[in-house]
Amino acid sequence: MKIRTAFPYETLHEDVRIPLPDGTRLYARVWRPLTDGPGAPVPALLEYDPCRLTDWTAPRDRQRHPWYAGHGYASVRVDARGHGNSGGLPGDEHSGTDAADAAEVVAWLAARPWCDGRVGMFGIGRGGATALRVAALAPEPLRAVVAVCCPDGRYGGGDPGQDGPYGSSGRDRPDPPSGPDRPDWPSGPDGPDGPCSAAGPPARAAALLALAARPPDPLYVGDAWREMWLARLEALVPPVHARLARSSGDAAGPPGAPGPGRRDPGSVRAAVLAVGGWHDPYRDTVLRLVEQLPGDRVRGIIGPWTHQYPDRERPPGPAIGFLQETLRWWDHHLRDEPTGVMAEPLLRSWIGGPALRTGAHPPPAAPAEPGAPAEPAGTVPEPPTPAEPPTPAEPVTPAAPATGEPVTTGRWVGDPAWPSPHITPVTYALQGAPVLVRSPQHTGLDAGPLVPPGEPTGGPTGDPAPGTGDGARDDPDDPYGGTADLPPDQRAEDAHAACFDFPVPPDGAPVEILGRPLVSLTLRGGAPGGQVVARLCDIAPDGSSTLVTRGALRLPAGPGGRREHVVELHGAGHAFPPGHRVRLAVSSAYWPWIWPGPRDTGFTLDPAACSLRLPVRRPAPGTVVLGEPEQAEPLGVTVPAALDDSETRRPARLVVRDVARGEWRLEESPRQDGARAYPDGLEIDEDTLDTTVITEHDPLSARTRSRWRIRLHRPDLPWSVTVDTRSEISCDATHFLATDEVICAEGTEVLFHHTWEKRVARAPG
Repeated sequence: MKIRTAFPYETLHEDVRIPLPDGTRLYARVWRPLTDGPGAPVPALLEYDPCRLTDWTAPRDRQRHPWYAGHGYASVRVDARGHGNSGGLPGDEHSGTDAADAAEVVAWLAARPWCDGRVGMFGIGRGGATALRVAALAPEPLRAVVAVCCPDGRYGGGDPGQDGPYGSSGRDRPDPPSGPDRPDWPSGPDGPDGPCSAAGPPARAAALLALAARPPDPLYVGDAWREMWLARLEALVPPVHARLARSSGDAAGPPGAPGPGRRDPGSVRAAVLAVGGWHDPYRDTVLRLVEQLPGDRVRGIIGPWTHQYPDRERPPGPAIGFLQETLRWWDHHLRDEPTGVMAEPLLRSWIGGPALRTGAHPPPAAPAEPGAPAEPAGTVPEPPTPAEPPTPAEPVTPAAPATGEPVTTGRWVGDPAWPSPHITPVTYALQGAPVLVRSPQHTGLDAGPLVPPGEPTGGPTGDPAPGTGDGARDDPDDPYGGTADLPPDQRAEDAHAACFDFPVPPDGAPVEILGRPLVSLTLRGGAPGGQVVARLCDIAPDGSSTLVTRGALRLPAGPGGRREHVVELHGAGHAFPPGHRVRLAVSSAYWPWIWPGPRDTGFTLDPAACSLRLPVRRPAPGTVVLGEPEQAEPLGVTVPAALDDSETRRPARLVVRDVARGEWRLEESPRQDGARAYPDGLEIDEDTLDTTVITEHDPLSARTRSRWRIRLHRPDLPWSVTVDTRSEISCDATHFLATDEVICAEGTEVLFHHTWEKRVARAPG
């Protein structure tokens, strides 16, 4: 990583308040170049996000906004309404308020004397989604957008399913299903909520609740902080309520501002640079946008990244010069400079092979005979099990990650159109006799985090600094990334699935895929509300199994006879090396990513009527080069000195099996935990634990818990507040029950304490 300290322009920064038509004032931080003349206007760049610019995203903002300002742009970071130090009350993220407010900010910026009237927007996650929604509203000053790792519409697609609550979709199913195909899960319409997602929505909803419950900072808003805080708290509604209502069909959701994926693409006048990562749940956004938007106003980049800006040097990498690449985008579309960015291929993507990994693996799997399906677990006769999950009663950590500290292999490729002329669909027929697939309910514990924690809610990322232990855990400016962020070896998962292998000839070329594989399945039986999960894995000669991509759908209501189903997997760019095997694994459970249906019946799979279609990419001429990353100077967040806690510190991901009860518990501890001290005197201490629990053969035992404790402290004022939240979801055969509790205190005085309970009917089976 190059840290840049000299720029073409000297800069200044100031904090301002931006008025909205209803009188609400939004808090903003502006970095501007000192141009040749005092009135010389420049284009403006806007990042609009709820995640607290004076603390939560301050490290990340410091690396990007001054860099843009140093290259001649007014770069502006704005806290969303009801968040951080902005006025107003927090609302549902899908209500359309963010987009409407951001569009007003665009107009305000264009009217500033230091702005030349041309505005660009960028952001990651919710910030990127807001940028796309504003682009769909087409305000005249907005000329360009950079959207990173975000959904492309009000019901943007996520992992493992597609298009939010609708399950599998894509070119072969352009319209999301309704009625019996509508999934049943406690989640909402944004990306990580997938079909029936369990781990993502409750944990993310709990994170959003804890974010909304934090107070304004008296250093920036003065004595009004307490009044503003209490007004926010009184207006709080746990985000999970709206998600449950939408997913169950009780409500269609508020009339939010759709993104370009849900509007006529012609309504988007701004040029869109869509950026995603193969390990991010929103990666298909890039593929949809480069297909749907006119080619003269869109480009896409997909790399080997998790949910993060792609200039962070975190596994699996490699990082790229994201700021330099976006500067080319801004210069072309906001300054009319010939940077050559629109001469780049429509889609630039990374095609990677299985990473070279460190750490031990489970025993090698027994290889399947060439051309024959691998024996599936849970069938009769009993299969040879390649690897059993851990069995001790005491806590155990998962096997060394398959993408643990990887040495990434691969290359950048360019495609002039999407669908690409370099891609040919190749169909593989499955073989074998009908097989019962009835996976134990804890199948999926090795799925990895739903959102690999690069930036789970747009949180802090950034400064390179020495670290110890598991990597970024000890880097105060960059608390994300490490050995537990990506799926481990999949052999334990494969042992609970029907597996079908297709060998890659050892003396031939690699099989490269780019795009979305398609799985056609013929099933018998299966209870309504049950799930079908398909995973594509790369099997090495030693038997290790690397997850490439996956998809899922919900079994609809109706007769339990023979039915055909199509599962469109998520996008992937992967090269299967010679001598490896392409594996399709089909299971009936995927906890905690997918909330199980009320009945544990499984289904019967008829391989003779099933197929796997791969988007095989043939070599094409051309070279894609993306530069090395560089950023501005880091903010300088520090961690107070403490005793060595390496023996007692909670692992990032911990699996606990209660053998007597047949219960499996997954505990996840986000990496922003611990104390941090900011240069402006603020001290923050956070402790977070997300827990999911299920019993092997009881789908109604599924439950999730999230606990947050946050302390914000300014010794010099003095000022000390705490926010404690607890969020739980459980279920019975007909309903979900959500319980949320928020306790907020100033010093030892409790200012607010409220508990919400909401019971919502499951979607009809």
